[in-house]
Amino acid sequence: MTSTVASPALSVPPAAPAEAAAFFAARLAHQADVSDVRVSLESGDPGFVLVDSRGSAGWRQGRVPGAVHLPTADIPTRAGSLLDPRVPVITYCWGPGCDGATRAALALAGLGYRVKEMIGGIEYWIREGFPVESSAGTAQRDADPLTAPIGSVSCAC
Repeated sequence: MTSTVASPALSVPPAAPAEAAAFFAARLAHQADVSDVRVSLESGDPGFVLVDSRGSAGWRQGRVPGAVHLPTADIPTRAGSLLDPRVPVITYCWGPGCDGATRAALALAGLGYRVKEMIGGIEYWIREGFPVESSAGTAQRDADPLTAPIGSVSCAC
């Protein structure tokens, strides 16, 4: 028997291929994932500056090694003294439930910086088992098997 109930997942039909391609290309132009950021940072010449846009409490709690601390609220007054406008910036904040990195990226773009957002934020950085730096030193947790393959640098996707 054939079901007459439409698929909830397709209640809004997929976009035309050209429209979908433009959308996904735009997402990749605006976002980078934590694995790609890590591999780039480890290369020694990532080609960007990583900006932690969280407040001081979050920064002290732990941050991506090598990140620059520039809270979103300070971007208008401090970006010019911390960032070279010729170098792309990647922002991050707490995680997918926080839009701080998005707001920071918007503020930097408004000042003329080329900018991307690190999707997943510090949460997924930590969940993927990458190192976190604080005044106590550098620590690293095991990767969460629900977010990253165990024993691999990337998901190979």
